Amino acid sequence: MTTMTLNYSPTGNGYPGTALARAIALGCLWLQRARQRRQLSQLADWQLDDIGISRNAAQTEAAKTFWQE
Repeated sequence: MTTMTLNYSPTGNGYPGTALARAIALGCLWLQRARQRRQLSQLADWQLDDIGISRNAAQTEAAKTFWQE
């Protein structure tokens, strides 16, 4: 019987494509955050009330840069 092991680590060690895949995923996350924050800043007060967010909280979130959580 032959046993095969894979040198794969989710942290990126051992698999050359992982670093590129993680960089692409991070870029997509940043684009998504920027888009959502821009849209959030454009919502009317009644729309913010519908989703349970105050104008102040929306402005605070929208003011964050795309790399901030």
